[in-house]
Amino acid sequence: MNITTPVPVVLPKSPGFWKESWQRFRRRRLAMLAFWFVIFLAVVAILSPAIVGTKPLICRYQGKLYFPCLGYFSPRWEAAFSGSPFFKRYPLVLKETDPNSWAIWPLNYNDPSRPVAADEWPDRPANPQSSPPSRQNWFGTDSRGFDVFAQMVHGTRTALLVGVVSMGIASAIGITFGAIAGYYGGWIDIVLSRTIEVVMCVPTLILILALMAVIDTPTTWHMMAVIGATGWTGIARLVRGEFLKLKAMDYVSAARVLGASSPRIIFRYLLPNSLAPVLVPITFGIAAAILIETSLSYIGFGAPPPNSSWGKLLQLGQTNYQNWWLILFPGLGIFLTVLSYNLIGEGLQEATDPRLREGGGGH
Repeated sequence: MNITTPVPVVLPKSPGFWKESWQRFRRRRLAMLAFWFVIFLAVVAILSPAIVGTKPLICRYQGKLYFPCLGYFSPRWEAAFSGSPFFKRYPLVLKETDPNSWAIWPLNYNDPSRPVAADEWPDRPANPQSSPPSRQNWFGTDSRGFDVFAQMVHGTRTALLVGVVSMGIASAIGITFGAIAGYYGGWIDIVLSRTIEVVMCVPTLILILALMAVIDTPTTWHMMAVIGATGWTGIARLVRGEFLKLKAMDYVSAARVLGASSPRIIFRYLLPNSLAPVLVPITFGIAAAILIETSLSYIGFGAPPPNSSWGKLLQLGQTNYQNWWLILFPGLGIFLTVLSYNLIGEGLQEATDPRLREGGGGH
């Protein structure tokens, strides 16, 4: 009599929540297109000094290597050249002061914060004022002779930095307040909920304008701090609701019975399971922060010089509508960036919300 040994059946491991949500997000074509466009903008922002600029990426001068292009990120990083005779005029003086010097230059020789002078680059004429797009100035120039393409590329850094940093601040505050209010409840929940309601009544634009009037030298970081300090209320209310729902689950009760501390329950069980819905308002908030920054720059209260901003270009274009390139290129950049973040937020909402998953399919 033959006895067959039963063969154990190995079931395939089910994908986790995040992997499954990513797979659903990838099926939404518009959301994925927007996602790759935002990645492209991030690459442009990081590599902006290598794309367009008048400072060498790297140069060898008097036997030492320098990286002047870092001055576009912070003037202090260019301190090695601050007192040198070729500051802002590298091509003219590098060879004159050190014939053995060499440099690697950006793809396009133009500067976002000043016009290029005649013969500053060999056989290159000066930037004309209010010039349409040309081989020398790909997106044209404004009334000051500043290159629009250079301002667009370096303005990408300002737009993304304001959006990401301000919402990073808002997320940290909102998640902290929402988690504490939802987990502990009682008088703590009442106090924090009333605080959220008070902050919701504060208009962000008015607060930023008041801050700009009070501070002697306002910077982009002040703007980010104000946007972050007033934009966390929606995140806090959402996290609070998720914590109120999740802390009544059986696995949280089991963790308490086993002696898990409150911080462990919050960080190990509640917080990871409440983050998925938070990603949606964060994404929408980045788009809103970019709109606030461009709006402030448009009315003259944006990032101070030498920071480039798409809103400043729109402000220059409003005085002379014949300079269509000052409206078209920054307007298109603002529209596509805000639209991309909104499409990503919509895709995340459909991918992570169980009520919308059955819709499936791409758009």
